[in-house]
Amino acid sequence: MKSILAVAVLTITTTSLGFAQARDKSNKQSGNVEQSLMHIEQEMDDAVVKGDTSASERYLSDNCVITDPGGIVMDKTRSISDLKSGDLKIESSKLEDMKVQVYGNTAVVTYGTTDKGTYKGKDISGKYRWTDVFVKRNGRWQIVADQATRVAQQ
Repeated sequence: MKSILAVAVLTITTTSLGFAQARDKSNKQSGNVEQSLMHIEQEMDDAVVKGDTSASERYLSDNCVITDPGGIVMDKTRSISDLKSGDLKIESSKLEDMKVQVYGNTAVVTYGTTDKGTYKGKDISGKYRWTDVFVKRNGRWQIVADQATRVAQQ
């Protein structure tokens, strides 16, 4: 009887340790994914301020759906074209309050920005809230959906 009890305790302890190690590994991987996605968002924001399209070309999926603060829906090509042509000019942008939620090979990133810039000569400076949906394909994270909302002035 004592040997059965000892085996049961040993089995439970070993299983618990295994689950704890798996959970620790999962938390570390999730933390790495969060850091990677936050880095991508910062890289894209920095590139837009420079008028550089390389980050958008790299991180926006070819079938990305982008909804701008005015409700206009566009694709990757139009978004990059607006930046290349100079229609979109962002002088400064500050990212804040970024949160990352990871669901396997999908992740949702939400954050705010305070931007100073113009679109086709019209001032678009202000505060915005963003939601980006990422999917990991072929080992790379790409944005498949992007939504921006202007925050009302208080």
